[in-house]
Amino acid sequence: MAEYTIDSLLKKAAELGTSDVHLHVGEVPAFRINGKIMKSKLPPITEDEMMESVARMAPAALREKIFSSQDADFPYEIRGVSRYRVNVAMAFGRHSMTIRIIPSEIPSFEKLGLPSNIEDFTKLENGIILVTGVTGSGKSTTIASILDYINQTKKKHIITIEDPIEYIYTSKKSIFTQRQVGVDTPNFVDGLKYALRQDPDIILVGEIRDMETVKNALHAAETGHLVLSTLHTFNAIQTFHRILGFFPPAERDAVRQQFAEVYRGSISQRLLPNAENNGRVCAVEVLQTTSTIKDFFIKDELEEIYKLVSKGSYNGMITFNNSLLNLYNEGKITQETALEYSDDQNELRNLMRGSYTGSQGFYGN
Repeated sequence: MAEYTIDSLLKKAAELGTSDVHLHVGEVPAFRINGKIMKSKLPPITEDEMMESVARMAPAALREKIFSSQDADFPYEIRGVSRYRVNVAMAFGRHSMTIRIIPSEIPSFEKLGLPSNIEDFTKLENGIILVTGVTGSGKSTTIASILDYINQTKKKHIITIEDPIEYIYTSKKSIFTQRQVGVDTPNFVDGLKYALRQDPDIILVGEIRDMETVKNALHAAETGHLVLSTLHTFNAIQTFHRILGFFPPAERDAVRQQFAEVYRGSISQRLLPNAENNGRVCAVEVLQTTSTIKDFFIKDELEEIYKLVSKGSYNGMITFNNSLLNLYNEGKITQETALEYSDDQNELRNLMRGSYTGSQGFYGN
């Protein structure tokens, strides 16, 4: 197929502002643009073309694993164009690829549309910060923006443990050690454990997936390090439930106390179609742990946390509904979009009418 080479396809994807490329044998390449899947006009990809693409893109150390029909993640780069996060999987006995485009430049908080108080997280010296949201909500980019801001303003040693490495950092005031799971370290647990022997100030753990990773992250935070990581949760309260859920019931009270002591806050985000339907904007919930919030965590009075955050002006924290309201009032999203993405439409309608009086169950377990 003369029209198809993997590099030319990925270059075109970057030009179009694509977030993800989907390749399946027997189907035409598809792009996700502004959150929607768009099929290209290229011919369907053959098995030979797929395998040639995999062979070109995959690191040599992973090719045997991929060709033996296992899933694999790895980075790819076209110099001067972009970096890519590649996932190879099997579907109906044939290989498929999902390729995430990683912007070559790390955007600022302002460009991402994040609240200005996100900068407060960059001033922390220890503890745990979690960035949460569904796949494709921009978690990695938000963390990259935080680390890049620290890189520009502080003299730190930052270790990243990623699967795979996405953004490449150029040392400015800080220095970076970037390690890829499966290449530089066998897994997140070992990478995090040995990072403590490498004189870090800040550790990025690409994703919290299990109890052992949580335990090691807690230990790193308790020993004076700042730990950043991600979870696939919608909001701060669901995040707290997820962390506890990694542990057996008999251990949860102790973990609740331990986690409350080091949890510095969370950024939970979702990408929404903008009012013109030609791009996306970010709705963000921000929670910054205070002594009051820590006390609510320990007592398991999670609804009280939501009431506190919903006041809006408390330490600059904001709920999703207040974020949606702000985006709507600024004309960045339509009312229909705001209500569609809200977890509590009745509360949001009341907010739009200016008559919020509180809501129960917004963060239901």
